[in-house]
Amino acid sequence: MNKLSQTLKGNINHSVCRWCFNSLSLDELCILAKEIGIKGIDLVGPKDWSILQKYGLESTMCNGAEISLEEGWNNKSFHPTLIKNYLDMIPLVAKTGYSNLICFSGNRKGLDDEMGLNNCAEGLSQIMHLAEKYNVCIIMELLNSKIDHPDYQCDRTKWAVRLAKKIDSPNFKLLYDIYHMQVDEGDVIRTIQESHEFIAHYHTAGVPGRHEIDDSQELNYPAIMRAIHATGFKGFVAQEFIPLQTDKAASLRAAISICDI
Repeated sequence: MNKLSQTLKGNINHSVCRWCFNSLSLDELCILAKEIGIKGIDLVGPKDWSILQKYGLESTMCNGAEISLEEGWNNKSFHPTLIKNYLDMIPLVAKTGYSNLICFSGNRKGLDDEMGLNNCAEGLSQIMHLAEKYNVCIIMELLNSKIDHPDYQCDRTKWAVRLAKKIDSPNFKLLYDIYHMQVDEGDVIRTIQESHEFIAHYHTAGVPGRHEIDDSQELNYPAIMRAIHATGFKGFVAQEFIPLQTDKAASLRAAISICDI
């Protein structure tokens, strides 16, 4: 690994998603993150929190309570399992000092948008009292249904914002995945400007392909980061691209440099 340290500007709180860098051990990824100035790692569950703590890093988006991307809150048959999982996990997240816990809508499987939204709200409302008590934010991720996750219900920002308004809790927010939303709806900067109060977290990747953030892809990430910063956002922006470069560390360093406005 390149040991060169980076000096970051402090306008963006940087994170990185664990699964994209599975060719590195978690210890190696933590060491790299510390060298770069990244503050935490996304999508790490309880069994690996001790490794993050060893390096003074945060689990910036905890997971482990969900069933799957496809089996989520829009289907009432999953509510008993999901409610138990989240009620068990919320105090554990808080006890460890973390604050973000991911959730998913699930696939439509024939449900229209209204029924899916109502089912999500009905189920999630049964855990929000505990999320509020422990100051844990339950965060639903927006994913594209055009390419990567066919039939996923939470694939439009307007639908997700309607859900947040219906739940009406300061502890339910959205994970706006810039890559996914560029694929499904575009208009990224204006959407961020109009919906930022409901967004607690961001993910990045290049479009098309979900690879490096470089001049081979269509999104202007410095402009997007400036738009995020202008909203007063204090949460995390996590790199979630699949690196094509052999040197994964160099690839991550470059992405952080581009996003560090």
